[in-house]
Amino acid sequence: ESEEKGASKGQKNLVWQNSWGLTTRTIGVMIMVHGDDNGLVVPPRVAPHQIVIVTIPNSKMSKEELDAMDAAAEKLSGDLEAPGAEPANPFNAIRSKTDLRSNYTPGWKYNYWEMRGVPIRCEIGPKDMANKACVFVRRDTREKTFCSWSEAKATATALLAKMQAEMLERARKQTQEQCCTVTKWEDFVPALDNRCMVLTPWHESVEVEELVKTKSSAESDGGAAKTLCIPFNQPPLPAGTPCFVSGKPATKWALWGRSY
Repeated sequence: ESEEKGASKGQKNLVWQNSWGLTTRTIGVMIMVHGDDNGLVVPPRVAPHQIVIVTIPNSKMSKEELDAMDAAAEKLSGDLEAPGAEPANPFNAIRSKTDLRSNYTPGWKYNYWEMRGVPIRCEIGPKDMANKACVFVRRDTREKTFCSWSEAKATATALLAKMQAEMLERARKQTQEQCCTVTKWEDFVPALDNRCMVLTPWHESVEVEELVKTKSSAESDGGAAKTLCIPFNQPPLPAGTPCFVSGKPATKWALWGRSY
């Protein structure tokens, strides 16, 4: 009900709202951009579990040795989760998970957590127990890093930050490589068929947008093109630049693509 001054009691007004919330589409983009044939690859900053610790026991170990290995894994997990000296660092307190399930092999656990995209796997085996060491394995590159327990927190923090930066850079590079600029219609549909997003000078109107949809659908089996957005950062658009499809004076640069 309206609380505005002078409004009638019980009068209903529409709220101001927008559609910029975090949606399932955002999650879908993350899965499609970063995932691989082995499952999800979740960027460290948004991963529910940033590190999973997997122990590697063997049949020769006594119960005391097995218990000691589990205890070492739990202790390491606690060290990783403990807040560090840099509160502003997003990896100051690492979200860690310890998988001590004895009814599954280490290899099965590796696959289980890889499918779920946990950024880093930490392995602790019998030799690691003797050396008070562990092995970190990145989910995206499979790169291994060996370190002592005392260096684990600093090493893991650096690895997560590096992985986050490199995943972002790869995604940006892929986006740039799949984006091209077109100023003539004859180049537009071939660019779409090459699975590119296409930046064009556009006479911004419903009529011209419908023309693009109709023509692109008729000229290719790939489907109709649609506007994705009008970029905030507009390239220079000299006066008199023609729209790529209508020939009318272009008013904006627009990004086009297809739904797959």
